[in-house]
Amino acid sequence: MLLIAGLGNPGGKYAGNRHNIGFMAVDRLHDAHGFGPWRQKFQAEISEGTIAGERVLLMKPLTYMNESGRAVGEAARFHKIPLKEIIVIHDELDLPSGKMRVKTGGGHGGHNGLKSLDAHLGKEYRRIRLGIGHPGDKALVHNHVLGDFAKADQTWLGPLLDAISDNAALLVKGEDESFASKVHLATAPAKAPKAKANAGAKPSAASIPSTETQQPADKNSMTSILRGLLANKPKSRKPRF
Repeated sequence: MLLIAGLGNPGGKYAGNRHNIGFMAVDRLHDAHGFGPWRQKFQAEISEGTIAGERVLLMKPLTYMNESGRAVGEAARFHKIPLKEIIVIHDELDLPSGKMRVKTGGGHGGHNGLKSLDAHLGKEYRRIRLGIGHPGDKALVHNHVLGDFAKADQTWLGPLLDAISDNAALLVKGEDESFASKVHLATAPAKAPKAKANAGAKPSAASIPSTETQQPADKNSMTSILRGLLANKPKSRKPRF
């Protein structure tokens, strides 16, 4: 069995918070892959189902973010799930909004949910880090993570959650690099089409005839030409009487 835990805070008050993007991702997996109803166990909301033929336990801890490890640890011990089969989805301040990174192990980076998980599980579980951006000032971090996503965020949030759900089969099979690549391709901004060469291009300055070449020759040149014509003019003969 694979355990996929989304991190967040329980209750409607926090439902739209940036800190709850892990809950949002697990909810999208639940709805898209036909999981059973949510029920309470292991100090969490859990639901069982299958993805790509693999048994999966979805989990949303009810312990609040900074005690997430209590719920995940209890479920992992009960089902004897090894760390390599535990996937934790969480918000990441140090990634731009809409970006995703997948890694195994590592530090908690000050994330209270990860601190708790490290204490109850160890560090070698798999992590899906979902970027929510940094407000730019440490003093603003608390309000940023516990603030709701803005309307403008919906342009990337929905597609990111869909891409995670659509490619979950790779995740449960342990193909983390392929999963990350597919999600990246699905959420990358569309590139503007390249303009055809010379199509609609304005003529360059070099291709426009210079008006200077169309001016009459200067005075000295005209004088030289006239002198040459006079020098070659046949002499007139005086009539004889």
